[in-house]
Amino acid sequence: MKHPTLQLPAMPESPQPESSFLIELTAVVEKNIANEQFGVSELADAMNMSRSNLLRKVKKETNLSVSQLINQVRLKRAMELLRQSSLNVSEVSHQVGFNSTSYFIKCFREYYGYPPGEAGRRDVVTPSETAVLPETNREVPPRRLTRTTLGLMLAVGILVLTAGGYFIWSRTNHRSGTEEISIAVLPFKNDSNDSSNVYLINGLMEATLNNLQKIEDLRVISRTSVEKYRNASRSIPEMAKELNVKYFVEGSGQKIGDRIVLNIQLIDGETDKHLWSNQYRREAKDIFELQQEIAKNISQEIEVIITPEEERRIEKKPTDDLVAYDYFLKGKDLFYRDDLIGAIPWLNKAIEKDPKFSLAYATATMVYYYLDIFDVEKKHTADIDNYAEKAILYEARSSESMIAKALSFAQKRQYELSIPYFEKALEYDPHSGLVLHFLTEFYNIHVPNPAKYLEYAIQKVKADKGADSVTTGFNYFHLGNALLQNGFLDDAMRYATKSLQLNAKGFFAGYVYDYTFYAKDRDAGKARDRLLARWKKDTLRFDVLQEVGKMNTMLGDYKAATACYDRAVARMNLYHMDIFKHEYLRFGVAYARTGQKEKAERYLQQFKTFADNDRTMYKDLYLTTYYAYTGEANKAMKLFERFATQDNFIFWVLLLRIDPVCDDLRKDPKFDAVMKEIERKYWKKHAQLNEQWGEDFRDL
Repeated sequence: MKHPTLQLPAMPESPQPESSFLIELTAVVEKNIANEQFGVSELADAMNMSRSNLLRKVKKETNLSVSQLINQVRLKRAMELLRQSSLNVSEVSHQVGFNSTSYFIKCFREYYGYPPGEAGRRDVVTPSETAVLPETNREVPPRRLTRTTLGLMLAVGILVLTAGGYFIWSRTNHRSGTEEISIAVLPFKNDSNDSSNVYLINGLMEATLNNLQKIEDLRVISRTSVEKYRNASRSIPEMAKELNVKYFVEGSGQKIGDRIVLNIQLIDGETDKHLWSNQYRREAKDIFELQQEIAKNISQEIEVIITPEEERRIEKKPTDDLVAYDYFLKGKDLFYRDDLIGAIPWLNKAIEKDPKFSLAYATATMVYYYLDIFDVEKKHTADIDNYAEKAILYEARSSESMIAKALSFAQKRQYELSIPYFEKALEYDPHSGLVLHFLTEFYNIHVPNPAKYLEYAIQKVKADKGADSVTTGFNYFHLGNALLQNGFLDDAMRYATKSLQLNAKGFFAGYVYDYTFYAKDRDAGKARDRLLARWKKDTLRFDVLQEVGKMNTMLGDYKAATACYDRAVARMNLYHMDIFKHEYLRFGVAYARTGQKEKAERYLQQFKTFADNDRTMYKDLYLTTYYAYTGEANKAMKLFERFATQDNFIFWVLLLRIDPVCDDLRKDPKFDAVMKEIERKYWKKHAQLNEQWGEDFRDL
């Protein structure tokens, strides 16, 4: 019977028809239903979709997360087995992919309103639209039923049925609608007069932030964004507005002998009201338990879900050797302060003390990678390979280990092999600004993919919301560039302008600004003048000077072009760099037209070698332009036709219609038809991206 004062929520008169997408998705989950490890990433792979696209599409069609939808399929299958087979609850639990019978019982009860043991004696209840679908294989911690929560539940009629004195509860998700729980961990203060303890307090702050970042249900502001408040005098509400964050964690502490005293406060961002505080007094040897306890206490106070896998990662001790950990904290503190040379000895001491210290290996890999990043001749490849392998050997399921392995491939320029490890790292740490940085950079430069570049550029801006002006400006540059590559020219101009407003000396934002004009008006003369004016503001920018040379080549002013190329290459060589290989065909054309045949041949051969070894989708296009210039028209057209069978092109491919490098190619009768196919695919992809991401990039 109905509760005397509360009404049943309205149920749909008939089930809504499922889309073909949901039917296919359900079939894939059912095929793998007994595999407890089959989760979001595995489903995305099986559906031939990126993880983010899958999350977005499922959310749009069902208003559920992917893991909740997977769990729904598991629970429905469990109900069938319980009612139609002789299997007991434990056996059904494992049949539908739950590795914990107690967790299965909890999920089943929350979804259907009664325990699985009563399935055969009860009518099948269609869960209400407000019923919580637990995340796949996720242990949901008990929620504290506060007076505020209870009042809210009663007000919206969550308690809906009574039957013989037995209450059936259907809880609302603690994140109603699109509401998200967000938190910022402010830099901890060192309460002691001993400044040598700063690295320890910073380490505790870093551990708190990292542990919270492992919780997918929680948006955690990056360290980059909060670091600017270390010595600032802003109020909590001011910072909350800047960061768009709900909660703040403040901390201060000191080490007294062998004891650590740490004070932690949780503060409401909007009201500046202190919601919770605690003082932790622990022996130094209990530092890991202290870090875990802080993260769990905070998560309980703000009522976020910690999954079993997330809890495992939070509880995973980086090392059992406290001396090794102390060395590690000193090394990492120096790493964060950009003292790469100073960080290495401490990290190596940590590894010597504990040869199975995965996190130390991973961090050292990153330090070595940055030491080598701008050098043509790499010095630390062997160290990077060795340390990355050790990081994964001793902890395979961590974001840091995945980053280390990705960088070991990047060090050898095997960028396409890096990508899966970066994406796995993002799965382990969904809020990692570092991983998003690498994915953005790699999809822009090393493994060109305009659609993926836009996806991760958007995520990076969101992850660093409220960061300092330099970081935000750099993120806006990437977003503007990604929008330009995908044909969103007005939006690209808007974010390039924002980037320059935040950081007028931004290294690359000026490119996006100038080249967006060129994309609109196709006027190489105006583009050259803009780039020349930009170079005159900083004549050390040999990269900009090379672009001026390119525009002179486009205009047929080969003498001016070679003057720019000579000066740009001379400056580049001072830095022992070689970053213009993809432009050496233009170099060769300009030098040939000015009678410098030997230099022209040298650059043309370097371009051919570059094109032959290129691993991107543009290899055929590079070779097309080379053979078109050398007069091998048939070979050039075959390669051009093969290039056109691909998809997801960069915007500049559309400008082949006006590029002098393709003058001879355009004489081929097939050229126009091939270009029309490329343009058709490009604008079709543009429309898809607009539907998929338009609301996101127009509202950042």
